[in-house]
Amino acid sequence: MASIVGADRPLIGMVHVGALPGTPGSSEDLDALCARAVADARTIGEAGFDAIIIENMHDVPYLLEDAVGPEIVSAMTRVGLAVREAVAIPLGVQILAAANRQAIAVAHAIGASFVRVEGFCFAHVADEGLIARAHAGELLRYRKMIGADGVRIFADICKKHASHAITGDLSLGEHARAAAFCGADAVIVTGRHTGEAAAIEDLDDARSGGGSPVLVGSGVTDANVRTMLAHSDGVIVGSWIKRGGDWRNGVDAARARALVRAARAVP
Repeated sequence: MASIVGADRPLIGMVHVGALPGTPGSSEDLDALCARAVADARTIGEAGFDAIIIENMHDVPYLLEDAVGPEIVSAMTRVGLAVREAVAIPLGVQILAAANRQAIAVAHAIGASFVRVEGFCFAHVADEGLIARAHAGELLRYRKMIGADGVRIFADICKKHASHAITGDLSLGEHARAAAFCGADAVIVTGRHTGEAAAIEDLDDARSGGGSPVLVGSGVTDANVRTMLAHSDGVIVGSWIKRGGDWRNGVDAARARALVRAARAVP
């Protein structure tokens, strides 16, 4: 992982960009959205996190894959550039839902280091609908085509807010092994919902698959971060570092610092 975000067992903080123009919850112009994203990113960076991801989570309910249009891509590019100029730590991009090519394009344009993707391998049913094809083949070819080989791919496996009955006969380890085989630079294990912690046995199962590093992608708190790091190769933290522990709010500087202190305390 050190070659990806410059730290051993990195702490990665989420910046949930406000509802973008054209989405149901949109109420702010791009200047305001950029300003709030930059403020959150600076707070995360100053707290001592190793990297940041920007994500359009406030665009709920999400469009799926190629239905995510140019207005989202252009807005995320503008926000990403503002964040990139404001903080020096590595930056990642996720565009919901499963808009993985769009995320690669934005990451390449803004000089981001990685993307978080859904549907990388195997099909599943998400609350946005059916992700019926694995994206790995087309995504890696698209990354090559646009010259974005330096953008790493962090792939969710058996992701939250989704049913995985289609692949119910496969273990997390088998999902992780398949993602690594298909070229993922890291895999992400989550709980069932936003803010719900990943099960330790799921992390251990995913790590047993070998290959790509395993990141925890939900439910990390100051109380469990050291345990999560002991069973993974890094953590992504969103809800807990927000005011009141609610992902809809801005980043709370005190909570962000507390998470970092807890993660780096001597056991």
